[in-house]
Amino acid sequence: MAQGARRTVGQVVAVVVLAVAVTAFLSVAAVRHGFFDLHVYRGALVWWVHDGGEIYDYLKPGTQYGFTYPPFAALVMLPMAYLSWHGAIVVSVAAGVATAAVLIWWLLDPVSRRAGWTRWFAFAVALCLAAAFEPMRETINFGQVNTLLLFLVAVDLLRLLPRDSRWAGVGIGLATAIKLTPGIFLIYLLATGRWRAALTATGTAAGATVLAAALFPDAAREFWTSALWNTGRVGELAFVSNQSLRGVVARLDPQSPSTLAWLALVAATVALWIRRSRAAVAAGDEAAGLALTGAVMCLVSPVTWVHHLVWLLPGLLLLVDHGMAAPPRSRRRHLLLAAATVGYGFLTSRIVWAWEQDFSGIDGFLFGNTYVWISLALLAFLPLGRRGEPLDRGEPPVPAGRSAVEAAGVPQLDQPDRRTPAGERHRIGRLLTIR
Repeated sequence: MAQGARRTVGQVVAVVVLAVAVTAFLSVAAVRHGFFDLHVYRGALVWWVHDGGEIYDYLKPGTQYGFTYPPFAALVMLPMAYLSWHGAIVVSVAAGVATAAVLIWWLLDPVSRRAGWTRWFAFAVALCLAAAFEPMRETINFGQVNTLLLFLVAVDLLRLLPRDSRWAGVGIGLATAIKLTPGIFLIYLLATGRWRAALTATGTAAGATVLAAALFPDAAREFWTSALWNTGRVGELAFVSNQSLRGVVARLDPQSPSTLAWLALVAATVALWIRRSRAAVAAGDEAAGLALTGAVMCLVSPVTWVHHLVWLLPGLLLLVDHGMAAPPRSRRRHLLLAAATVGYGFLTSRIVWAWEQDFSGIDGFLFGNTYVWISLALLAFLPLGRRGEPLDRGEPPVPAGRSAVEAAGVPQLDQPDRRTPAGERHRIGRLLTIR
């Protein structure tokens, strides 16, 4: 058997073994939520469309949970009212897996090409690891929309903005109209000076919201005047699944959490995010902008359930990207790949749930908020800037020139590399001129 064929067979066997191992792990570690959130969505839509009730009056029987998204989300999910329960599950799972797969491909494929990996093999391994990732498996098991929102934002930041497309901002606008929290990416666009994209995103979000209000005026009135402000519908702030800064503060004093302390932490976190986001854009690193803003969104949102932490996935993949771009056997490569491994390991382990019943004491503070610390670490220390040239040509990555931004710990590309192909040099030079 030829060497190439033996390699392919070995890779297929490795993927099969990994898939079996992940399946065994999920059979033990994954919690079966019975598509709880999907049940809420579909139940509210059936109540609204077929039973004549108001969508925001619906509560899942025996619970306090109801439909909490804006009316445009109800419009997007409306076909669910006409699907059977099992049909809704199939659509939900398929959409979640497909959007996650596309995002992973966009972020991982450049790493594969630079490192000389077999691309299908790297992608298959990443999908298996993503299936074990707790926020991802929770998103699928709840029937949540997190990967769809992440995909819409990634279309803008990874595909449209780098090409200076006039459509950049549409994805962020739609995501914001579906669920308000991605609206922080509007602030990201404004803070980093992309005025046209910010205007497009704002116009898209406003247009989608107005369209839903025109179609469903009663639902829009109830959402914006009542349901939006009813915090009792989202759950207990001190619950260990709330891995946000608000959750940290609430767990320190569940009976009387300090709003002032939370606001102070949010202000400091947002200031750090703005500084690092501007540095990322100055370095031409939109992928880092996606990762940083996803992390800060999880931190400053009053409620960030574990399944919302799929927004940390780009940051972990970028750690791998930067690690593989570093010189082989270098301290930087080992440190970054170790950080990605540790972050992924904790975010797969369900460690915070060991403190679900009692999060008091130092151990509860340190380990019951583990995912918050990972979000903060990604926000503060994620490397920024170009990840280097392909490694399969036998050439080491080209070191970036130093700048005021890099002096603050952020690598930045100052000049196009002379070894870069002429067409790519022209594109990089044009981007540097524009910026």
